[in-house]
Amino acid sequence: MSEESAGPPSGPLCPEHHQALSWFCCSERRPVCAACAGPDGRCRDHRIRRAEERAEELRNRIVDQCERLQILSASITKYVAEVLPEKNQRAVSTASSARELVIQRLGVVRSLCESEEQRLLEQVHDEEERAHQSILTQRVHWTEALQKLDSIRTSLVAMLTHLDDLQLIQKEQEIFERTEEAEGILDPQESDKLNFNEKCIRSPLLTQLWVTAVLGSLSGTEDVRIDERTVSPFLQLSDDRRTLTFNAKKSKACADAPERFDHWPNALAATSFQAGLHTWMVNVQNSCAYKVGVALGQLPRKGSGSDSRLGHNTFSWVFSRYDQEFRFSHDGQHQPLGLLRCPSQLGVLLDLQAQELLFYEPASGTVLHVHRAPFSGPLFPVFAVADQTISIVR
Repeated sequence: MSEESAGPPSGPLCPEHHQALSWFCCSERRPVCAACAGPDGRCRDHRIRRAEERAEELRNRIVDQCERLQILSASITKYVAEVLPEKNQRAVSTASSARELVIQRLGVVRSLCESEEQRLLEQVHDEEERAHQSILTQRVHWTEALQKLDSIRTSLVAMLTHLDDLQLIQKEQEIFERTEEAEGILDPQESDKLNFNEKCIRSPLLTQLWVTAVLGSLSGTEDVRIDERTVSPFLQLSDDRRTLTFNAKKSKACADAPERFDHWPNALAATSFQAGLHTWMVNVQNSCAYKVGVALGQLPRKGSGSDSRLGHNTFSWVFSRYDQEFRFSHDGQHQPLGLLRCPSQLGVLLDLQAQELLFYEPASGTVLHVHRAPFSGPLFPVFAVADQTISIVR
């Protein structure tokens, strides 16, 4: 490969051959001289192009790049001048609409809450008045009864102290009538009419709003873990003590202990609650047969009877699922629950101040069931599973 000379070389020279860098080595991506590109040069087996061709290619690339930059600049200029102001105007308009929507919806909620508050307070007032009037009526009735009894007693005592035998015999009919009249006055009996009926404040709307507010304000759920000493031999407990897996074959590895359930696939939590507000969640999506709820520490652990079966005694309150059937159970009373879908998680909310036990769906906050009744002692979260696994959510 030779190079035509047209005068002394100008520009940088090849440091090895001191010739003009008139060629371009595409392999090493650098300018080289004719000697380097020749048969005996270091670039003899490389792809070689004339330097001016490479330069022209680069010039064309720069021109293309400049055109693209010009187009991009025009696009950016238009974006800044037209699109961004429109976006800003739209954002202001959308924010205003969103603000109005929030105010409108909260106004509706506030109005509904005020209306419900007024309705419930009126019901409380009416119930208080009813109980008060019932008590007043009873007071008047029993005051009259006391006066009548006092009059009868005074009359009988007078007969006893002032009449001789003959006179007393002549008063026999009067004595009989007085005695019969006294016997007609019975002992006071306990009556629900004299008690304030707390059912007057039950409101599905208030309960749902309250649950939503409570779940939104709580910093987190309780760190509930299962007491391994209570786990049935038909259950396997995970290392973190939050997952129970059902096993139809009874495990022989479980040492018998007073705390352990020996027949029903039950387990108690390690912690109990006796005051305050508590909530925990259980992942139940993998099981078609489970029970979740609370139980007293006195819950029997041994045998196949109802005493140790969750929901069949006075010691336990549970939400249960068997296939597509859901229900709430306590003391052998089973209340069917018409759920539209199977919850993947089940939440438990225990309000010991109000003596309320609520089951809810965490995904939607929907209240599934509410049970109100006085609890006689500290309550333990309780679990049972007879299909696959359930896990306490942390």
